[in-house]
Amino acid sequence: MTLAPLRSHPFSLSLLALAAAAALPAAAQSADPVALQQVVVTGTRRADRTLAQSESPVDVISAADLQRSGSTELAAALAQLLPSLNFPRPSLTDASDAVRPAQLRGLSPDQALVLVDGKRRHTGAVVNINGTQGRGSAPTDLNAIPISAIERVEVLRDGAAAQYGSDAIAGVINIVLRKGAKGGSLGAEAGGTDRGDGQRGQVGASLGFALGDGGWLRLAAEAGHQQRTNRAGVDTRDAATEPHKGQVNNRLGDPDSTKKSLLLNGQLDLGGSLQAYGNVSVNQRDTTSAAFWRTQATAVANGVGTIHPEGFLPLEETRTRDLGLVLGLRGQGGGWQWDLSLNHGENRFDIDVANTANYSLGAASPTRFQAGGLRNQQTLLNADASRELDWGLAHPVVLTTGAELRQERYEVVAGEPSSYGGGGSSGFPGFRPGDAGRHSRHDVAVYADLESQLTADLSATAALRAEDYSDFGRATAAKLSGRYVVSPAVALRGTLSTGFRAPSLAQQYFATTSTNLVNGNLVEAGTFTVPSAAAQALGATPLRAEKSRNLSLGLQLTPTRNWQTTLDLYQIDIDHRILLSGNLALPAALRAQLAAQGLLVSTGRYFTNALDTRTRGADLVSTLHQDWGAAGRSDFTLAYSYNHNTVRRLADNPAVLTANNLLLIDRVTLARATVSAPDAKLLLSAEHRRGAWSGRIAATRYGSYEVRQANAANDQRFSPAWLADVSVGWHPGPWSIDAGVDNITNRYPDRVLPANAVGGILTYSSFSPFGFNGRQYFAKLGYRW
Repeated sequence: MTLAPLRSHPFSLSLLALAAAAALPAAAQSADPVALQQVVVTGTRRADRTLAQSESPVDVISAADLQRSGSTELAAALAQLLPSLNFPRPSLTDASDAVRPAQLRGLSPDQALVLVDGKRRHTGAVVNINGTQGRGSAPTDLNAIPISAIERVEVLRDGAAAQYGSDAIAGVINIVLRKGAKGGSLGAEAGGTDRGDGQRGQVGASLGFALGDGGWLRLAAEAGHQQRTNRAGVDTRDAATEPHKGQVNNRLGDPDSTKKSLLLNGQLDLGGSLQAYGNVSVNQRDTTSAAFWRTQATAVANGVGTIHPEGFLPLEETRTRDLGLVLGLRGQGGGWQWDLSLNHGENRFDIDVANTANYSLGAASPTRFQAGGLRNQQTLLNADASRELDWGLAHPVVLTTGAELRQERYEVVAGEPSSYGGGGSSGFPGFRPGDAGRHSRHDVAVYADLESQLTADLSATAALRAEDYSDFGRATAAKLSGRYVVSPAVALRGTLSTGFRAPSLAQQYFATTSTNLVNGNLVEAGTFTVPSAAAQALGATPLRAEKSRNLSLGLQLTPTRNWQTTLDLYQIDIDHRILLSGNLALPAALRAQLAAQGLLVSTGRYFTNALDTRTRGADLVSTLHQDWGAAGRSDFTLAYSYNHNTVRRLADNPAVLTANNLLLIDRVTLARATVSAPDAKLLLSAEHRRGAWSGRIAATRYGSYEVRQANAANDQRFSPAWLADVSVGWHPGPWSIDAGVDNITNRYPDRVLPANAVGGILTYSSFSPFGFNGRQYFAKLGYRW
């Protein structure tokens, strides 16, 4: 495999830092190398594989790591700790303000599979359709899982569709829950920004209870609130006669958010080897974000000046409800270990628009509307069995085989008539009856894995999976991986796999008409389903599954028991990537054609398979555990991730679009898939513990990224940025007190070019990988037993 040339400065910086780590005093050989002996369960069916023995790169993030971060959101905490994860904070993007997508290895958010205790987690109902990273995706909501319920998070940075099915192209995020009746915790935390906004508070608890002989039940609960932040600029578009001239009328930042989470996790021994297990999670998140300010002149011109005499700011009040349920039985018999489980998940998203008006109703317009909602459901039945086979090798071969039946449902719920009638509620028109509907499909899968320690130095895994979808057909995936120990200090590992991602029901059936910012102007934009007459009139073709080919090669170095370094090179080819097309600015003839269907829009878009891409990259991770005797113990980490995306094929433009001088995949859409996420991320951290005290400092370098516009003259490349986080902890006995500062240097991303700032409102880009809230403070108090 030949990698694209790496940019010299970040990679050289990583090697220098690695050399610096090598120059540190050698770790004491008597110290216990806990991290390397951590048993991992992601990417393997064996129950005894440690992190050091993994054939694929796996990051293990402990509960303590998550608790020490300054974030109350799981996705944000992971982004602080993992260089391969990107979690931007979009704003002024409708539903994406409330449900933010996370990316792995620079790919689409829905190309990473999320598991909870090894069971597939359902995806969200929201489709990210505005100008954000991950546009067109409907990924799993990571923030629906309370951090207090988590024992650790394992992130597999490798294709794993042959092992887990659709979506596992970029990798797998497996959330491992706390188990057992022993131990519990209570905690509270608070934080805010140095601008005086974004104040947040949260309380949480984790409790364990014994159930009979060997059974247990754990409860984790969290509740919290975060106030909004605002970094919008003064709107220079206002005329001199506007009563709010020279004021900050818009909102750009985190929304107001209130969340409540509950997770129950348990196991019950039924006698012999039979066990019942399960978990149930419930999460509700209410958010309030804003659309663009409507001026007094706009209100008066549209007949609602008596309702909003000074102009108005439409508010989008959303409620996300997420439910997950897993029930299972496992046991042994006839030499087999078996597991039978039922997995059900639901994600519901509802939106109300407040402080607004429907212009077509004039002075009689309500100021609040129920705009409808989205529903996504998944029900999965899985049967899994494994056993050891003696094939005369150095160690037994572990055979795993299984089958799955998955039912998926998706629904668009229409809003009240006044929310979509005429022009609809300003800010976010309601879902129309023509957009509403219920859709479903089912999928049958069979799979088999073989894993073995072939010799004392060589291990290997082979996996094969076949799936049959009721709506688009069949897909297969295969994987080969291996690890060879060259010496006690050196090992090589590698994988070769194929993968797939089925088009989600959301991508097939989500439709809406909304007011969007396109090229600096507010326009009515229609998102059409591929089978609809509107999409067909614009050249749409049926969606197909994405197909991928993953290749990786890794080097593991363990100079001492307490120092490990891994370097993994990878290449991911994806054919038929599913993207939301560019915003097609419709000429008069096409607008009239859609108006005849009752669609009064000036731009349109739909999902398409028009792009093939290649992602090449490198991940470097080096960890050192140093025992200083009476002076305490230190942990040093260097982690670096680089990726480069290129276009391998772009499908021919539909003839109807060519005839109207339109491009299905425009330069803005291409940039979003290739260059609009940071090309590199470097994390350097050091933590020292002595007695009850601990301290941590971390420096993160985010690489550059590019945001393109329809007019190439307005393209902007955002420069790299260094951020530093510091924290200190005091843990006397069962108590713990932690305090810290994130972004202690108060680093903001580059300001948006004036031509892209929409009259000065958009001061910062929603593509920023670290947001634009500036310096933030936090404090935590906990009690454990």
